Amino acid sequence: MLTLTIGASALARRDGRARRDGTPLFVADIVLCELAWVLRARYRLSRADIAMAIDGLLRTELILVQNPAHVDKAVASYRTGPGDFADYLIREQATTMGASDVVTFDRTLKGEASFRIAGS
Repeated sequence: MLTLTIGASALARRDGRARRDGTPLFVADIVLCELAWVLRARYRLSRADIAMAIDGLLRTELILVQNPAHVDKAVASYRTGPGDFADYLIREQATTMGASDVVTFDRTLKGEASFRIAGS
């Protein structure tokens, strides 16, 4: 079983500089996407467990992400939708930038709001 525990004390132990000064740690969107993929592909975690892990990171003091609202919405969609976490995060970013649809080759997203299948 995989246990993902990340908190201020865990970060302090893993970071050679010990983060004693309370310096936040930035986690890039692509890292969150990779985390979701690894947890699914390598560790075979359920969508619910992956969503809980990402949500836990988002709620951890000293962890910063580019746009917490995007990640929060992407996690909510991932919990119930057929797409990958990355799909939903891309959708949040795209709609914020004014795109009406995200064009994809992933047919599992057919019928999902703001996704259009290429060639359809």
